[in-house]
Amino acid sequence: MTKQYFGTDGIRGRVGEAPITAEFMLKLGWAAGKIFSAAGRGRILIGKDTRISGYMFESALEAGLSSAGIDVSLLGPMPTPAIAYLTRTFNAQAGIVISASHNPYYDNGIKFFSSQGKKLGDEIEHAIEAKLGEPMAMVASDRIGKVSRINDAAGRYIEFCKSCFGSTQNLQGLRIVIDCAHGATYHIAPSVFRELGAEVVEIGVSPNGLNINDNIGSTHPQAMQAKVLEVNADFGIGLDGDGDRLIMVDKLGEIVDGDELLFIVASHLQNTHRLNGGVVGTLMSNFGLEQALVAQGIPFVRAAVGDRYVLAELEQRGWHLGGESSGHLLCLNLASTGDGIIAALQVVAAMMETGKTLHELKQAMVKLPQRMINVACLAEMVSAPAVLLGVQRVEAQLNGRGRVLLRPSGTEPVVRVMIEGEDLAQVNALTEELAEIVANAAATK
Repeated sequence: MTKQYFGTDGIRGRVGEAPITAEFMLKLGWAAGKIFSAAGRGRILIGKDTRISGYMFESALEAGLSSAGIDVSLLGPMPTPAIAYLTRTFNAQAGIVISASHNPYYDNGIKFFSSQGKKLGDEIEHAIEAKLGEPMAMVASDRIGKVSRINDAAGRYIEFCKSCFGSTQNLQGLRIVIDCAHGATYHIAPSVFRELGAEVVEIGVSPNGLNINDNIGSTHPQAMQAKVLEVNADFGIGLDGDGDRLIMVDKLGEIVDGDELLFIVASHLQNTHRLNGGVVGTLMSNFGLEQALVAQGIPFVRAAVGDRYVLAELEQRGWHLGGESSGHLLCLNLASTGDGIIAALQVVAAMMETGKTLHELKQAMVKLPQRMINVACLAEMVSAPAVLLGVQRVEAQLNGRGRVLLRPSGTEPVVRVMIEGEDLAQVNALTEELAEIVANAAATK
């Protein structure tokens, strides 16, 4: 069954445009409340990132949930993985995140977590959508849900993050730049690393509701690169607006992306006999990651793009470690969802325990040249006859020494055109050629 509202990562869109409106959020809160209250009165946590519309949607969801007879606990601005963690520790029926992750402030969205801190299954999302089609009826006045605030949420999560640092050493003597993207980690991430002993230089920690992800954070690492070089830091940690993605920068100012970070953690766990099974990447993972892992005897499989598919593959195989090139890393032995802070701590632990720098650790993996261009068009363009013919021509030119991937985004109306090969100049030229074919096909439709 096709879902009307839920995508690969919850419900997301432009604020003020359906379904990202206060009216819809009120009804969504009620519908979710009715589904979750079927098992009896319970509690749902609500957290948000720092975008200005979060206040409005928090109030609307709160009203909808309480009108369905659900108690609500407000967390305030908190990273997405923190809400997953707190949902588990408070034994809540569910957790709700108000966030559009790495998108600009004028977008927003809703993610749900189950009582186990995992994303909802399809059957529950279908049930919520079905309930949205029914008239909204409030419970009797004596059954209205109560609302409270959890004031020590940040402190609880900071202590949890610190407990996930596997090294027996502290971080004294390290100077670290941390970029919080003016997002939900602004009051969390710097404290975690300071309390572990590091000297922290923080940027992106002054949210005003409008500057989240604005030329800063994991999707715009230039500010972090410049600051690492300016203050002669040992490395930089860049998070996105809701704290579930991670990009790092080494001492030389070079970016270390999700594929490289995944390799560093997997390699270290393998060398210390702590890796459970293998590693799950995605269709977008660099072929160099696969080559480097296989060379160390580490099994590697690819899932569809999206952390929910990586998670499903990991759970099916009983493995713990997986992730995406974007820096969305899953360490299921520590957390139930992608967590930028915890993933960064695993990379730092590898540095501390091996005595190697971040730059040195990434050298064992050689990335294949890869180029991706986002083309604004509908998802159906990937199967247009002219596009399919273009893919065939490009694959013939790669002659088996590369790969082509056209993938509709799950969060925005674009098709991602990606080509990977041995020769950078050829990869760039072919990607631009194929992207133009997709754009022309869309324009003539």
